[in-house]
Amino acid sequence: MKYIYLLVVIIVVTAADISSLQPFLYHQHPQLQDQHQQQVYTTEPIPIIRQEQIINPDGSYKWNYETGNGISAEEAGFVKNLGIPEQESQAAQGQYKYTAPDGQVIQLQYVADENGFQPQGAHLPTSPPIPAEIQKALDHLATLPPQAPQSNQ
Repeated sequence: MKYIYLLVVIIVVTAADISSLQPFLYHQHPQLQDQHQQQVYTTEPIPIIRQEQIINPDGSYKWNYETGNGISAEEAGFVKNLGIPEQESQAAQGQYKYTAPDGQVIQLQYVADENGFQPQGAHLPTSPPIPAEIQKALDHLATLPPQAPQSNQ
C-alpha cells in the first residue's frame, strides 16, 4: 500500500504544470543594490561630551547631552497639580541645537504642557502681519456692544 501512495505522489509531482512559475532572480535590480552599497558611510564615531539624566520620585526629571559635533539638548519636566488625580498633567521645557546641512545653526526652545507643544526659534516660519485696514476694522468691532440674538419669525 505504501508503494501505491509513493507512486501516486511521484506521478502527481511529475505531471504538475510549473510553467507559470518564474525562477527567482537574485539580481533583478542591480542598480538598487549598487545604490544601497554606496550609502555605507565610514565616519568616525562622534563622542558624547556630556550626558546627564536625573529622575526624581515626585515625577520631575532632567536630562541633557552634548556631542562632539555640536549637537546639544536638554529638558526638565515635572508633574503639575501633583496629588490631584483629575488635574495632574506633565509639563516640560527644554531646548536643542544643531547645525543644519546648509550650515545654519538651528536652535529651538520649547514648552510642552496642558496647552500643547509651544516651540520658539528663529528658523520657524511666522505668520504675516495683519494688514492695517483689517486691524482697524477688528479694533472697531471690539468696541461695539454685543448684539442680542435675532429670531426669524
